[in-house]
Amino acid sequence: MTTHEHIPTLKTARLDLRGPRSEDFTVYRDFFADAAASHFYGGPMEADRAWRVLATDLGHWSLRGYGRWSVVERASGLMIGGCGLWWPEGYPRSELTWWIVPSARRNGYALEASRAAIAFGYDMLGWDLVETHMNDDNVAARALVQKLGGIKILREKFPDELVRDIFGLPRPN
Repeated sequence: MTTHEHIPTLKTARLDLRGPRSEDFTVYRDFFADAAASHFYGGPMEADRAWRVLATDLGHWSLRGYGRWSVVERASGLMIGGCGLWWPEGYPRSELTWWIVPSARRNGYALEASRAAIAFGYDMLGWDLVETHMNDDNVAARALVQKLGGIKILREKFPDELVRDIFGLPRPN
């Protein structure tokens, strides 16, 4: 069994959310090397650090039983980003998180993938509430949270010393 076979694949109208694979590394490397694209995701970073993000995404599934998927555009077969639920050690709560490569942005892919991940949290993990948070100046993320019907539930300090709004996300229709 390869390491990603225990990760369920989610299908949406245009996307497959599947387990991260070693062949996804070039997408991670290029995304995280791009300072503008990866600004809110810890970038820019060198290739070795991007590889560690990929390894973390894969390992999180084994450690927590859920995690971030690789988002694949079904029509092209190309990986275009990542999306899922994760809870890094030391963080006060879990979160929905996503990233999309610049060339695939503005197509509604983050919204589509996020809805699938949120449904997974409610339906498969049995969570009472799926949440997300982001840096205050991440305007694009806030716009997506609004489209998802997110409601601010509190403001909290994180281990990186940033204070963030926490949003509860309703179950998708």
